[in-house]
Amino acid sequence: PGPPHLRDNIEIKRYMSFAILALLPSVIACIVYYGAYVIAILLVSYVVGGIIEVLFAVLRKKEIEEGFLVTGLIFPLVLPPTVPLWVVAVGVAFGVFFGKEVFGGTGRNIFNPALVGRLFITIAFPSIMSSTWQAPFTDTITSATPLSIFKTAGELTPYSDLLLGLTPGSMGELFRIGIIAGGIFLMFSKVSNWRIPLSYIASVFVFALLGNFAFPGKIAPPVFQLLTGGLLFGAMFMATDPVTSPFTRAGKYIFGIMCGLLTVIIRAFSGYTEGVMFSIILMNALTPLIDHFVLSAKYKPA
Repeated sequence: PGPPHLRDNIEIKRYMSFAILALLPSVIACIVYYGAYVIAILLVSYVVGGIIEVLFAVLRKKEIEEGFLVTGLIFPLVLPPTVPLWVVAVGVAFGVFFGKEVFGGTGRNIFNPALVGRLFITIAFPSIMSSTWQAPFTDTITSATPLSIFKTAGELTPYSDLLLGLTPGSMGELFRIGIIAGGIFLMFSKVSNWRIPLSYIASVFVFALLGNFAFPGKIAPPVFQLLTGGLLFGAMFMATDPVTSPFTRAGKYIFGIMCGLLTVIIRAFSGYTEGVMFSIILMNALTPLIDHFVLSAKYKPA
């Protein structure tokens, strides 16, 4: 059995409804930035993912789980705004099936299902997922995001543009003021644990500060790192997923710090411009091990 702390149905329901509320500013911003096509992407995500959920509920003779309401919303938010609807369908189907159902459904999955779907389509359709960015309120399609511009030209995008989301990027990561507000709302309502997002964000800041000092051309300065790509969205809404992150207190700090370190390293030294998705998935895989070591250190026989 998975971690017992999520077996409680009321807890799951509360988590789902609060998470959806916290994501609303990002969803509304996407629709304002990119128009009706965003609604089509959201609908495809919910319909395709929902069908798979229902099929498995019938096969397992269980109730349909609310868990999908959050996955079905987070998944579209980590996609480019111009993504073809068939890619949305393939990604959400892959994420729900391989990211969750094969492990036994909500509460038993090791990886964040939205990230599993996003990772699959990033690898399967690299050109669609890396060269079809669009800046809000424009029709221009570009392959340049603030992270890729820094990587190729060493230029920094103005911080005010980054905060307001006036740059190309995945739909949900852009309106960063809304993401911060949603994240704080989740922490104050005790739905997400503050230890993971704060240790993730703080470690990116520290490692970027040291890294920018050591490799100024490779590692971007700390504030730029925090305000670009999916960092805030990932730290607030994906790393904090209670099913796929550690349940021990020390484990949460280790998880967040390692996510931060991996994000900075992948952004600077890999072929990808963004490291958030990879770092959270890698740390999801290490979560049982982290909890195991924390608990065995805590309850070591004298």
